Amino acid sequence: MNMPPSKEPYDGYCGTSYAAKMLGISVGTVQGLVEKNDLKAWKTQGGHRRISLQSIQDYQRRHNLAPASMMQGEDRLRVLVVEDDENTRLMLQANFDQWGLPLDAVMYSSAMEALLDMPSLQPQVLLTDLKMPNVDGFEFLKTLSTHNLFSNLAVVVMTGMSPQDVQAKGGLPDGVQMLQKPIDMDWLHGFFDALMSVRQINRRARQVA
Repeated sequence: MNMPPSKEPYDGYCGTSYAAKMLGISVGTVQGLVEKNDLKAWKTQGGHRRISLQSIQDYQRRHNLAPASMMQGEDRLRVLVVEDDENTRLMLQANFDQWGLPLDAVMYSSAMEALLDMPSLQPQVLLTDLKMPNVDGFEFLKTLSTHNLFSNLAVVVMTGMSPQDVQAKGGLPDGVQMLQKPIDMDWLHGFFDALMSVRQINRRARQVA
């Protein structure tokens, strides 16, 4: 796998989690397609695999695969979840599926991998843990707060830390919601419902204007 041609934009690439979501397959299957050169990919100096979005679209066309719902229109809520605990990720995904809400979630165990994918994914909601290996949630949010995507992003922190411990670590950026673990799924369901209602109101206002 080589470095991308300099003429191609960095956000023309995504990570394996996002590629798996686009193709409707597992991360392991995506890695297999990369090894067989069915998908064009390279690795960053930190070892994170980047996959060409164009090669994913080419693969979809070759195999007559319909684009994933998360790539279609603005009706569905794009949610990015950063959580290093697999059981928590599985629990969240199971609840999202059960709710039947028009949302698409991409799960990440690594804050760095999620940060690299944000220009491609353009999420509207971020759910993130705070205590994670390598880049923790505090560093992640600090870095993200300097990005232009942050201004339109609804952020919920999921943590077992007390409010006092969070403040001792420097606190959270303005506007970030804090949700204590174990996660109150009824609260989270209501949060998504409220976001979707606001989006519908804004969409109607734009249509009338």
